[in-house]
Amino acid sequence: MLLILAVCTATATLVYASTDPFAERRMALVVGISSYQNAPDLYNTTRDGRLIADTLNELNFRVAEHFDIGLAEFKELLERFSFEAETADVALVYFAGHGVEVGGRNFLVPSDADSANRQRVADTSVSLDEILQAVDKARQLRIVILDSCRNDPFAEGDMTETLTVNASARQGLAPASPERGTLVAYAAEAGKVALDGAGDNSPFALALAQTLKVQDLEIGLAFRQVRDSVLKATANAQEPHTYGSLSGKPYFLAGSSQEVNALAASARRDAWGRLEVDQEEQLQVAAREGDSRALKGLAYMRLNPNEDRYDPSRAAALLETAAEAGDPEAMFELARMYERGIGVEQDVDKALKLFRKSADEDFADAINDLGFLYYQGGLGVTRDPKKAIELFGRAADRRHPEAMFNYAALIDDGVVDGKQPDDAAEFLYRALRSGNEEVLNQLSENPKMFKTATRRSLQRKLSERAFYSGSIDGQFGPQTKRSLRKAYGLSE
Repeated sequence: MLLILAVCTATATLVYASTDPFAERRMALVVGISSYQNAPDLYNTTRDGRLIADTLNELNFRVAEHFDIGLAEFKELLERFSFEAETADVALVYFAGHGVEVGGRNFLVPSDADSANRQRVADTSVSLDEILQAVDKARQLRIVILDSCRNDPFAEGDMTETLTVNASARQGLAPASPERGTLVAYAAEAGKVALDGAGDNSPFALALAQTLKVQDLEIGLAFRQVRDSVLKATANAQEPHTYGSLSGKPYFLAGSSQEVNALAASARRDAWGRLEVDQEEQLQVAAREGDSRALKGLAYMRLNPNEDRYDPSRAAALLETAAEAGDPEAMFELARMYERGIGVEQDVDKALKLFRKSADEDFADAINDLGFLYYQGGLGVTRDPKKAIELFGRAADRRHPEAMFNYAALIDDGVVDGKQPDDAAEFLYRALRSGNEEVLNQLSENPKMFKTATRRSLQRKLSERAFYSGSIDGQFGPQTKRSLRKAYGLSE
């Protein structure tokens, strides 16, 4: 299966089907709870939800908005949203209502939650884990916005809702691939109160609605501006916080720069150079504060040879700072610079050390590239197909599109112990849903690279998800090819 491995290059460049920004698929779920059966009602949360829903509609999101819903409806909405969001470029969930922390986990409280005690509140609420799971497979960007840090109605005395952010917030979730970033935004710092405001909307919702529509404003900087606006509006009484890690590629919700979002990954990385001067200055401020994404953005600006600011030595220094702070993407990019001698003196030993360190931090691009090194040999690595298979499997489990395809090919070839055609088909299905055009092309145009048993298993999986209704025969005729396109997310 070496031919298949060669098709999916180690640079892990994603190619999108269209450069039309309006072909981008954005999905949002907005939930606002004002009326509670067993807790004090909230004044602005429903209006805040409608304001944000209207804002997202203006930004070409397909918005599902629901208000004063109970637990059963909330969970049903999340299940449906989770499946549909797999083929979205951006998936966003906004929640306004009561939220509580129980046993180190965060819960969003539906209208009918049981308030007998805090554990019952948790048992009859939706966890932040479930919200993150619902957006987890979106192709480019995942955003969860919690406007829920208000007075805690389930606590004794005058306490605030203590939403926390720690390792448990990612408990049970599949690791994200490097091409997918997750941003979790809180209306107020964890454990602090968010204000309803004197008007019809909270300060946070107003700032969010105004800022997200600013033309050509990069998404990471947008949330920094939301924070600054809320601080100003509340005389520093409320400070929103963001958590998670966006990828090092810029993203734009509004304006002509939206065209960047549909480009291949390498071209999107270079698009940092499109930022206006004031945004670059904001990026420099964030970098001085130790923000790793800002450091990477400034580095990428200096790695584009078509830019006047091209300065690979400075880029290497910026990436070095981010890498020393523990950023695995910076480690990976710096490794490539040492491998090729760009901006630094060529040092393959240091490159390999950085590749391994990045892989140890579960950065899927690095894991996948190490797989190729062990499969083919290079950078002083002795060829070791068994180690390569292990690495491809690790990258595939982290939903790296090319690794999923490659690992499926190796399973199909019978060289992965304990894996069967059904496992190969599952990885092919996941790779297809990830939005990698090369996977769709290979399965549509060259399906016989896989054995009949694997092709049958893939048809069966497409049938189970209601994409296919034909015979399970392993023959990829017009009906199967249509189902592949549907599973990929293309309409007829």
